[in-house]
Amino acid sequence: MSKRGIGKVKTGCRSLFRAGEVLQESMQRPTPAHRLAARDVPPGFPVMRQRWSGLLFLHWPVDAALIQERLPAGLHVDTFNGQAWLGVVPFFMDRIRPTGLPPVPWLSWFMELNVRTYVHDDAGNPGVWFFSLDCNQPIAVEIARKAFHLPYQHARMKSQRLLDRIHYTSQRKTDASIEASYIYQIPHHVEPAEEGTLEWFLVERYMLFSSNPAGDIFCGRVHHAPYQIAEAECESWSTEPLRENDFPIPEGPPPSMLVAAPLDVRIFPLRRLS
Repeated sequence: MSKRGIGKVKTGCRSLFRAGEVLQESMQRPTPAHRLAARDVPPGFPVMRQRWSGLLFLHWPVDAALIQERLPAGLHVDTFNGQAWLGVVPFFMDRIRPTGLPPVPWLSWFMELNVRTYVHDDAGNPGVWFFSLDCNQPIAVEIARKAFHLPYQHARMKSQRLLDRIHYTSQRKTDASIEASYIYQIPHHVEPAEEGTLEWFLVERYMLFSSNPAGDIFCGRVHHAPYQIAEAECESWSTEPLRENDFPIPEGPPPSMLVAAPLDVRIFPLRRLS
């Protein structure tokens, strides 16, 4: 992986192209320009600030048709060399607070594990679609469900840190849930993903999409420095979150296993796509 210079483009949720450029009315696939523009600072002011740490990215290839049939109208599966990807991402949410306010003990630190895939809208803007987000902070679960239309789930979660190793466990609060366990190393030598690689496709995402029961599509932007990543040394991993989301259990370990250094994140307001 190598660092490459990125040109700046004024961006928004509706389009990531420069003002004045006209997008086709029909569905457009993401171009390199879309993907690079997503890194730019969104217009307006952030509503929240937070820090993400202990990030583990586990990804399996999956049939694109299987993903597409589970997406709402207006969103399309995003692929790398024609292949869709399904991810399990455990991590820690730190210092969560509204912009301008300090973090609050207990409320501002919690754990989250999400199951995600990669999509784009009709204009070709790439982002993340979440099938579930398990969390051990009940207030955060309720706020995220109502304010961001995201499928957060209440979970019992624990972690232990021994030297440079994290032991992370999660169990959704349902009778059928099985504890998912992950043991992985904190990275020592990290660097940004090289543009155009699979790693870049998987982690360099700055937009999320969600929908409400009426079928309305929303998008939200985040801004942070590019991920600093390394290949993961993962001693233990679980596919339980995939089973809970009714996906076929993949055979073998995830072909892509990455860890990332902590990073500070700004969250921008959710917007309805017209």
